[in-house]
Parts: sequence; C-alpha cells; structure tokens
Amino acid sequence: MQRLLRYARWDADAVRDDLCAYAVEHLGADGILVVDETGFLKKGRASAGVQRPYTGTAGRIENAQVGVFLALATERKGP
Repeated sequence: MQRLLRYARWDADAVRDDLCAYAVEHLGADGILVVDETGFLKKGRASAGVQRPYTGTAGRIENAQVGVFLALATERKGP
C-alpha cells in the first residue's frame, strides 16, 4: 500500500469526484463528507507506523500515529 501511495500517478481531483459520486449514489445527496485527521500520541516502539510529525494533539513534534476519519453529516435525525 505504501508503495502504491508513494509511486502511483493519480489525479486527486478525479479521486475526489469519484468519491463524491459514490457517496451520492450510496448515501444520498443531502449531506456532506467530513474529513478529520487526528494524531495519536505514542511512546515506545511497539506500534506500527509511528513517526515524529507535528501533531495538534500535543501541540509540537512528538511520536505519534495519524488517523484520518471520514464521516457523513446530514440534517436527518437518527432512528
């Protein structure tokens, strides 16, 4: 996966458009997709993918993993 993400040539606008079309087809057109990036602080060496990026969670450069979350927000109320 890392090799694909690093070396593959792809069009970010086309990926965005495909994602929007998929979301409208499967989830409906009455909402928005919200992307949220969150840092998880890590100590030690046992966790995979730990780097030393700047993370807002700590407010500085720190050992962390970064998670990206995608949520659908609509005006609909739950069941």
